[in-house]
Amino acid sequence: MPAAPRLKVLSVERFESPYRLRLPFRFGVITVTEGRQAIVRVRVRHENGREGTGYAAEALGAKWFDKDPALSDAQNHDQLRKALELTGEAYGAAPWLSAFDLYAHHYRELLDAGAACGLNPLVTSYGPALLDRAVLDALCRIEGLSFWQALQHNLPGLRAHAIAPDLQGFALSPFLRGMAPLTTVAVRHTVGLLDPIVAADQAVGARVNDGLPETLEEVVSTYGNRYFKLKVSGLADADLERLRRIASVLDRLADPYVVTLDGNEQYEDADAIAALWQRMAAEPALQRLCAATLLIEQPIKRQMALAQPVAALARHKPVIIDESDGDLDAFPRARALGYTGVSTKACKGFYKSILNLARCQVWNQTEGRAAYFMSAEDLTTQPGISVQQDLALVSLLGIAHVERNAHHFIDGFNGRPEAEAQAYLAAHPDLYHLQDGRVRLRIQRGQLALGSLACKGFGSAVNPELADTAPMPRADWPPETA
Repeated sequence: MPAAPRLKVLSVERFESPYRLRLPFRFGVITVTEGRQAIVRVRVRHENGREGTGYAAEALGAKWFDKDPALSDAQNHDQLRKALELTGEAYGAAPWLSAFDLYAHHYRELLDAGAACGLNPLVTSYGPALLDRAVLDALCRIEGLSFWQALQHNLPGLRAHAIAPDLQGFALSPFLRGMAPLTTVAVRHTVGLLDPIVAADQAVGARVNDGLPETLEEVVSTYGNRYFKLKVSGLADADLERLRRIASVLDRLADPYVVTLDGNEQYEDADAIAALWQRMAAEPALQRLCAATLLIEQPIKRQMALAQPVAALARHKPVIIDESDGDLDAFPRARALGYTGVSTKACKGFYKSILNLARCQVWNQTEGRAAYFMSAEDLTTQPGISVQQDLALVSLLGIAHVERNAHHFIDGFNGRPEAEAQAYLAAHPDLYHLQDGRVRLRIQRGQLALGSLACKGFGSAVNPELADTAPMPRADWPPETA
């Protein structure tokens, strides 16, 4: 196989686009009604002299990357802006490298730089997560390849590297060649802690009435979902009552359904969440829901999640890490404590997802059974390049269902130019449709069709409209201390 092409990053531009939620969403420890999306544009030069431009986008998520209650949402945004600045400066000053080596060469350097200014590894990883996607998008466009083709041919140049010493003997190129992207993926609908289950839960005058479903009951009827992600709060009595009400809707389905539980770091230890599970299992009204539960996601606060075993919970259901997946060592450390899964999120970096999937294969071969796995989760990936790059990654990883929530809480391309929305509709008509005059995600029988993601570039045939999008302000981070 020919060597991966080397490239040089010529420029990195950062933009921000505000949006409003059509419904409030309880996101970890806060309730969100509006937000901001980061968009990056990167120009690269291929070693053959050709130049290309690539893009990536992701929500600036407050109170997820860093849940310190002492920090404001604005400070959380500045943390992520700082991560992008650190990465842009490092990549811009880098010598000629393959796309993967650009990431790997700076991996530890950036974690150290982030730590030096008070950023945890999850925050710092946001920078390379976006820039690596934009770099590969540009490289794919230069080479005339889709993201799927690029990875199958190992265009980025993934190889054994010191950043993942446990994979030193693993043959990454044959592993990548064997990947078979899915053409459809099921949508796992998130039921947030504030979400109405039935219409009677909505206060008088609270309905949005914009033509989209608002209650869980309406979501099931409109989209045909059969996969669901249920948030739990850490308050057992309230959680049980809410789960009973959710089950009363889901149990009406004639077809099987699948559930994941998201603890959102609300528990101190595995015993506490295991106690909730035991109470659930004893509830007659929750028998079908318990049988349908596939996994439990990050129930323990990240400060403690990788400091104690989860055997008390794992004997009931597989447990995965999500917020604790801050660096490339996290999944192996979690495995030693009884976790068997890890989430993939494009905001944590697509190289990390691929390396973690390789680990699952190695560990499963060692154990002789499919014990280790990846789940696909969301961080408000909005229509356009953000959701498409994440879906392209999930498809390549072979994960059959993915948590999606932006289409429910954000109406279509809210905050983006209408011309951009129409361009995506024209280029990706299997993924979007026109409804009530607005371009929205197309979900049929609970599934998304992904065939059009096989375009040149990283999952998107459209360039974002950035002429009227505000440049990202410089990060006010670290904060001044008295």
